This record gives sequence, C-alpha cells and structure tokens, in this order.
Amino acid sequence: MPDLWAGRLPGGPDPDARAFTGTVAWDWRLAHVDLVGSLAHVDMLGAVGLLSAGDQEALASGLEALLAEVDAGAGPWDPEAEDVHTAVEVELSRRLGAVAGKLHTARSRNDQVALDLHLYVAHAATELASALNRLVLAVSAVAEAHAALPMPGYTHLQRAQPITVGHHLLAYGFMWLRDRDRLLAVAQQARVSPLGAGALAGSTLAVDPERAARHLGWAKVYHNSLDAVSDRDFVVEFVLATSLVLSHLSRWGEEVVLWTSAEFGFAELADGWATGSSMMPHKKNPDVAELLRGRAARGVSEMAGVLTLLKGLPLAYNRDLQEDKGYLFGAHDAAAGAIRAATGLVGALAFRPERTKAALTVDLLATDEADRLVEAGVPFRQAHAEVASSRDWRQSPAASADAVAQSLAERDRTMGPGPGSIARQLETLRAAVAEPV
Repeated sequence: MPDLWAGRLPGGPDPDARAFTGTVAWDWRLAHVDLVGSLAHVDMLGAVGLLSAGDQEALASGLEALLAEVDAGAGPWDPEAEDVHTAVEVELSRRLGAVAGKLHTARSRNDQVALDLHLYVAHAATELASALNRLVLAVSAVAEAHAALPMPGYTHLQRAQPITVGHHLLAYGFMWLRDRDRLLAVAQQARVSPLGAGALAGSTLAVDPERAARHLGWAKVYHNSLDAVSDRDFVVEFVLATSLVLSHLSRWGEEVVLWTSAEFGFAELADGWATGSSMMPHKKNPDVAELLRGRAARGVSEMAGVLTLLKGLPLAYNRDLQEDKGYLFGAHDAAAGAIRAATGLVGALAFRPERTKAALTVDLLATDEADRLVEAGVPFRQAHAEVASSRDWRQSPAASADAVAQSLAERDRTMGPGPGSIARQLETLRAAVAEPV
C-alpha cells in the first residue's frame, strides 16, 4: 500500500527502513480509539461545513463499519501498513473511494496519535481502577472474616505489638484504594483533546476543536498546539500510577511468601495457587506471590524508559515519541495481569489460627507495660528504660489470650487494630469502592 506521505517520496522506504519504522504489528491495539477519534473529527468537519452532509454520512458510516469489525476482533486489513492509522485510512479508501481522502482534512497524524493515546489512557486507567475495586472488596471480605484473629505486628521483620490478621489485610486495602484513586485522577487528566493542533501549528481552515472534544464527552482542549502534539505527561502519570500498583502488589506478594513458609506458617495456599518442584516431591511453592514481587521490576523499567524517552526532546513532535506506546502498553499489561493474580491470591489463603496465636509472646506487650507506667505519672523515657531492663527479652514466653485481647481492646481507637476500628475501616473501604468508576 502507498504511504500517506508518498507524494513527497514516491519511491517508498528501503525494506530495512520499513521494518525498523513500521508499527502496525503492535500499535493495532489502538485501532478502536483511532476510529472513535476519527468519528469525532468527522462530526466536527461536518459541523463547520468542511464536509457536505453526504460526505459526512458516508465517512461516519464507513468508520462505524470498521469499528464494528475491530470490536469483533479484526486484525489489520493490511499487515504491511506502516501503522494503525495508515491501515485504517487506506482500508477506508478502498471501501469508499475518493471521499475517504477528506477524512484527514485539518488533521495530522501528530494530533491524531496524541488523541488516540489520550483515549487509550483514559480507558485503561478506568479499567484498572475497576479491577482495583474488586481487589479491595476481596481483601475486605477476608479481613472481615479474620477481624478478631490476633497475630504479631512487625517492624524490621521483628515481632513488635499485637494486631489482628484483619487489621493487617486492611492496610493493603487502603494501599490499593489509593492506587485506585490515583488511576482515576490519571483518567481525568487524560480527558483533554489535542484535535485541532494539526502537525504543530493548527490549521488555516475553520476548525472547531471544542466541538470534537464535546463529541468525545470531554470538556477540555489544549491551549497551545505545540504542547498538544508533544505532551506525554498523561502517559508518564499512567505509567507512574501502574508502577506504584505493581510495587504495592509486590509487597503483598512478599507477605504471602513469608506467611506460607514453614518458619511462619500463618497461612496455607490453595493448591491451585501454588506450584511444585520438578525435583523435590515435598515442595509447595508460592510462585504466584513470587511473580507478584518480580512484576514490580516491569513497573520500574517502564517508568524509567518513558522518562528517558522524553528527556531533552525539542518541540514539537519527534518520531522518538513512537516508542512511548511500548512503555504504555507494557505498564498496562503488567498491572492488569498482576491485579487479577493478586485478587485470586487473596481468596486462596487459608489462615492457621493456631500458628498466629502461637507467635503471640509476652514481648509484644512490652509497650503496654510502659504505657501503664506513663498512666501512673512516670515520664515515657524513664518508663521505656525500666521495662527494657526488667528482663531478658530474648527469652519471651507465650502471652495469655486475655492479655492480648485486652491490648487490642485498648487500641480500639482511630487507625488502631481494635474491633470497632476494624469495623469502621471496612465501612470506609466499602463505601469508597461503591462509588461508580
């Protein structure tokens, strides 16, 4: 197929140059948003009189037919096309004839691809936010079931103070809720239209960028055409948000690895969420949890890649920006897969109360002893020293169930692990995820 710029370079590119610059094999996933953006552009061209009613109807019908095929799973109509945009436009020309050439009126691939990315990020961020809602609900259900099951809380991976399994799990719920909110903010930031910026300096034709934005359901357009075609801040924000998601899921994966080890034994994984060893018959490995740890590396690498790509680029558009899609798609895929896996993993844990309770030793109540001295009027630093020197804390017997229950009850305050606080935390999380995304 001829390139869209073949009038200037009729000989076409060298095959090796074509192989290096062509992208349709991996940017085809933008086909849906590309067609949606083109429909908005056609609506605008018709509204300002740059298309006749007949031409507008023909183009809109042709684009909607292509959109239906894409949504049904169609691949590139010509796998040799330079990119998704070329594939769509040339196929439209094949079906409609000369009228298809009017689609690109007052539009460049620069503002076209920028709009595609805005649409993609807005949808992807909202999709991931919905997935995180499901994860928060899943962990809330398990936390509620184990709201009163005591376990040690840790600092420096050393036993510190008594908490409950429910309280520990809810910490992840709030972590993932922040991730959800961050992605929703990214989706909102992406809903600004660059259409009308053209290649870099707008158009001499009487276009109406606000009309195209309204067609998409958006209220904002860019103020500056150079900024419109070169801005990738929203891509960076999306990749940053997903890298934080993956980092938080990595922390959750490490908890599962620790809790299901023989040394801790706080929980056991369902067989369907574990693997065995090709050599050692007795092994039951937490591979899903380990891979959640490992996937965080993808978040870091995609974040570093997109920031490095943008560093030092002059205005306006440069072909370097073609590479942004790889980092964007990679971050999206890694986060989507990891969230699904983490949601399954939450429900695959069977907690072992006998093991969590056996880990509740008297040293966990040391701070409580110091607090009682404080209530009697002893300065805290003096109380701390007295309790610290009162025994050999390396040898700590089991704490009584009543003492642990009393400690938890006395911490039934805002943020604490007591039963009333956990109930309020659950209510807060569930109310938050009940809001429509």
